Amino acid sequence: MSADRPYDLLSTAVDVTDYLAGQGLLGRLAASADQVEVDEVTAGNMNRVFVARGPLGSLAVKQAPPWVQVVGPEWPVDPSRITTEARTYERLAARVPESIPTIVAFDESRFVLVMEDLSDLDVLRDALVREVAEGAASRLDIDYAALGTVVGRFVGELSASTSSAALGVREHERLVELAANPELCQMTLDVVLDEPYREHDHNHWHPALEERVRALYADTAVHDAVDDIREVFETRHEALLHGDLHTGSVMVGRRDGAQVVKVFDPEFSFVGPIGLDLGLFWANLELGAIAAAVSGLPDLAAARYSAVASSWAAFAAAWGDDASLAGIERDAWRFAGVESMRRAAGFSHAADIDTLPADLVPDASVRLFDAARHHILTGTAVPGASGAASGAGFVPAATVPLPGT
Repeated sequence: MSADRPYDLLSTAVDVTDYLAGQGLLGRLAASADQVEVDEVTAGNMNRVFVARGPLGSLAVKQAPPWVQVVGPEWPVDPSRITTEARTYERLAARVPESIPTIVAFDESRFVLVMEDLSDLDVLRDALVREVAEGAASRLDIDYAALGTVVGRFVGELSASTSSAALGVREHERLVELAANPELCQMTLDVVLDEPYREHDHNHWHPALEERVRALYADTAVHDAVDDIREVFETRHEALLHGDLHTGSVMVGRRDGAQVVKVFDPEFSFVGPIGLDLGLFWANLELGAIAAAVSGLPDLAAARYSAVASSWAAFAAAWGDDASLAGIERDAWRFAGVESMRRAAGFSHAADIDTLPADLVPDASVRLFDAARHHILTGTAVPGASGAASGAGFVPAATVPLPGT
């Protein structure tokens, strides 16, 4: 399937109810279409998402347009990315069904996934932002260590079940081919592993980073390290990945008093280096910890860092190969570095810092940039922060000297 084949896009509430009726799914919601309410809840960059609700239940309906949703037709992308997502969910359902939304139906002809409605949960990034904004008055009740355990096990189970050792060489090679996702992998190469390190129209940053960013463009040590990370990304076909595992791809909340964590949106999924998913998750936890730290909430920062330690422990238990753990951890921190650098000085920043009061943004931006550079160059955590893997408080991170200092 490709964007070269025209297909109907879902744009209105009527489109969605008609679609569900045509797929034989309307009866899950109501006896008739006029009892169904549809809201568009599109929040990500790539796809359009609706929630349809009726007296009998609710469903989420996600469609991949033949372009990047947040940009439009001027940035075309093959909509079969959602086929990759559906296949990844299928594998995950056999290993960690409690950690993903339940998939109700997949329509490959129109690039539509119909799944469990998760709107009773919060997108983790939204929760992180709200928690800092509310400060000590926050009533959110997130168990960060438990959250990290769920995500770490998710990554470990997916990796362990799709490695060459688990599948055998021939089946693994078949998976590499089947899960190939060249357009979205190229997007990662561009916006994460290329553009932030040179002059590019996509890049933007807080004025407090001006000197650092200009030095970055001439920083050969960082450029060499990023080249190495890029090679790992392009050549290490270790296991099936989520591919875009940040705090915008995790939902959290409570059902019947128990914390629920769901990982979603594996449309960037491909067979690649295992450390990538962990690194993306850790980088975005560190973003949240930095936001809490500069806001005078050290206990909250420490709690957020605790998810790094717990995710690593859960990953290691699920993965099971102790001999490879040191290399995976190093890869993870280096991927955390490039993810944080694109959040500091690249195309797509994060609301964790952008929504802070204006007087706190310079400090947060500098901490983020310095942490990113440290991770890229050392493949380790920032000393005094998540480096102890114990949830210790954040320490400003210029531990690797800038060029010329």
